[in-house]
This record gives sequence, structure tokens and C-alpha cells, in this order.
Amino acid sequence: MAASLFVSASMPLSWKLLLVNALLLTGARHASAQPSNPRFGRWLLKSDAPAPASNIMTYEPLGSGGMKVTIQAVNARGDTTRWSYATEFDGRDMPVTGNASQTHAAVRPISSLVNEIVNKNNGRVTQRLTNVLSPDFQTIAVIYMREDADGKTTGVTFATYTRMPL
Repeated sequence: MAASLFVSASMPLSWKLLLVNALLLTGARHASAQPSNPRFGRWLLKSDAPAPASNIMTYEPLGSGGMKVTIQAVNARGDTTRWSYATEFDGRDMPVTGNASQTHAAVRPISSLVNEIVNKNNGRVTQRLTNVLSPDFQTIAVIYMREDADGKTTGVTFATYTRMPL
């Protein structure tokens, strides 16, 4: 698929439509092999932490075009946490369940392979994520930028997730 084509906000509508149609035509031959959203599935965090530590993201279809996101993490002591939220990819704040430090998440696509996720706690932005799906749909790279109450970046971390077999 032509994964290197990205739609820019400043691009004329006619060009956007042409690119979308080209991607649809190119992707049609792969339709039987690919899910409707190539992010759907389970993703394991690459980590050097010893077992039982792990982190698995699960992306599931929701409604006609949305997605349910579930994170299940196990720490070094074997304690498990699980939290989730739903998105329609429209940038709206959606409630998060199971995460004491995050009350809402908003997801908006930047391109066909890149999403921006804004995490909030009681209305205050705490973290901005850039979630990048590789062109072969087998890896997700995430940049986590934490913010203080003044909107200043206080830390940046990176993570790589690999697709898990079904």
C-alpha cells in the first residue's frame, strides 16, 4: 500500500480526495488480508524487564469506525493493572476507566499511520502521545511527552510495540 502518502491539513480538498481514492484503490487488493483498521489486534511492548513484567495494548473495533483501546500491564511483582477507553478518532475527550492518573483520552488522526493521543486528568493535559504504525503494520512506535500544570514538557519517553500473533 502507498503508506508514504500523507494528507496535510493545508492540502487542497481536491488533492485530499485524489489521495484518498488512490489509497482506497491501492488497498482494495489487500482487503481480504487486512482488517478494516490495521491497528486492530494485540501489541506487546518491547522491554528488557524480567518476567512477569509485560505491557499489552489491545485495539478492537467499536461501532462503525471507532476503536476500543485496552492496556494490560504486569509489574515486576506480578501485580496487574488494566485500563481502557473508546475513540471515534475525532479528537473528543472520552472517559478512561481503570487508570487513577488519567480521566480522559482524545484521539485524532494526523495521517493514515499516525495518531495523536491527548491524555487528561480532570481537565488538565498530562501527556501527549504520538502513535506511529509502521508501513508493514507490524510495529507501533509511541512518543510520550509528559506535561506539567503550565503545559511545559517535563519528560519524553519512547516505546515500541510489536504485533502479537492471533
